[in-house]
Amino acid sequence: MSLSDELRRIFEADRAMRTAETALLRKRSSEKLIELLESETEQALRMDDRDEATMRLERLADLCAQVPGPRMTDAVIAILNDTEPRVRVAAGEALRDLGFERYAEVARGIERALESDSRGPAMSELPWVLAEIAEPSALALIRRFLEHRDPDVAAAAIEAIAQLQDPEAMKDLERFTGDPRQVTLEDFEDEEKTTIGELARDALAMLGFEFS
Repeated sequence: MSLSDELRRIFEADRAMRTAETALLRKRSSEKLIELLESETEQALRMDDRDEATMRLERLADLCAQVPGPRMTDAVIAILNDTEPRVRVAAGEALRDLGFERYAEVARGIERALESDSRGPAMSELPWVLAEIAEPSALALIRRFLEHRDPDVAAAAIEAIAQLQDPEAMKDLERFTGDPRQVTLEDFEDEEKTTIGELARDALAMLGFEFS
């Protein structure tokens, strides 16, 4: 098969996928569709074949975000809790885009995750999602992550607050300037160890706080 034939096959596959997605989402409020997407998400999260699971979860994150309702928001947050970075990127982007369109659904989903004392990677990703959406109520929700028992989650909340650049957050950050808990910051393949206190001081400096 020639290179042009291979490229044509890619175009045809993309066209077929868009057509199938449009047909699937025609009944986006259907209970059967919601049940199907929930079931497929749960199965993909349990799969031993990580390559197959990654492919499915990336697609499911996008599909679930296009279907309204709390169950689908919860499904995207569940996908955000996967250990594969590519999957979390896809879920984070889907959740962010959903937040721009239907912020209340995302906010309530995050509140449910907090109230259920959820653990895992999603809890460190959600403050960033809120900071990117940057709705007026984002700070109030991110504050709740500061109290999470996992120091990595609190660290993510501090960094997300710094990104918001909201002066009202200074009093929240000041409480943590002496916090000695160690955390590991990941930047692609690099890792850096620091403390909650150092992060809080850096965030305050970004907000213009002057230390005496």
